Amino acid sequence: MAAKPSPHTVAAYRRDLRGVLECAARPLGRPVGGLGLAELDARVMRRAFADFAVERAPSSVLRAWSTWNGFFGFWVAEGALAGNPMQAVGRPRPRQGEPKPLMGEDTPERLLEALAAGCRRARDPWPERDLAVMALALLTGLRSAEMLGLRVDSVSGRPGERRVRVVGKGGRTRSLPIEPPLEALVEAYLRSREARFGVRVRGRDPLLVDNRGEGLRRGGLQYLVRQCYRHAGVHDRVARGTLVHALRHTFATRLAEDGASVTEIMRLLGHTSLTSSQSYIDVTASAQREAARSNRTYGVLRRLSEEGGGVEEAGVGGGGAGAH
Repeated sequence: MAAKPSPHTVAAYRRDLRGVLECAARPLGRPVGGLGLAELDARVMRRAFADFAVERAPSSVLRAWSTWNGFFGFWVAEGALAGNPMQAVGRPRPRQGEPKPLMGEDTPERLLEALAAGCRRARDPWPERDLAVMALALLTGLRSAEMLGLRVDSVSGRPGERRVRVVGKGGRTRSLPIEPPLEALVEAYLRSREARFGVRVRGRDPLLVDNRGEGLRRGGLQYLVRQCYRHAGVHDRVARGTLVHALRHTFATRLAEDGASVTEIMRLLGHTSLTSSQSYIDVTASAQREAARSNRTYGVLRRLSEEGGGVEEAGVGGGGAGAH
């Protein structure tokens, strides 16, 4: 409690503890609640993590390992255990993940245009809400938890100068500017919401709601985004396992391609480390093209082209010596 973790962090801890504990209890033929702390020795935990890792990504296994390491560390500090068995449990090596934006140069535009045209054929369609959610993610780069934490009064300021106040990781807040086109989308969504439910929207209400008018939750947001991809015909342009995060990566990658500095990207994304933000600049197409352009061998081709000799005459194509 002193560390004040967010509810999302606590929920993640609980999922990790429960998931591995189920793997530990299964081969013992015991219910999860019937295991004692002392029974969770190195042998049991190694086997449990081996089972836990079968259908999960390395990043998920690593996170669960850290959760359990902290869990046992607490009990060692309390004097309930003599040692931490997690030191005998293998874990994946952490890897610096590369950004995974939506594939295809025109994908964001194609996605938004399809949603605006009412492409999502849901049982109870709400195109204004769908478009507002996807545009907000693409134009602010918010994390899932940050989007779900927004209130109506998180958007404030004078028309044409509005900003979104975001509570990020660790309770850190940041203020993101939004431009008039996004302002108009959000306002149209809120008007449609009042007409839909017959209730006036108030400042402390959740900004994003489901089809029942209740605050959108994690699973509901993921489902909505997945359906938007599918109905817009861009589901094959989304890297596996990204969903909402693909929109954040697209936001940051486009900033980098258009010349934003690493400091600007860092502030907009709410990163605490320059390294995380630098990765977007490192993988942008413009940066890669600039690096390729600097290859000194291109100098030879440019000179040959300027001289009008052409590559065929220089013997580097067709059946000349360069073909060997």
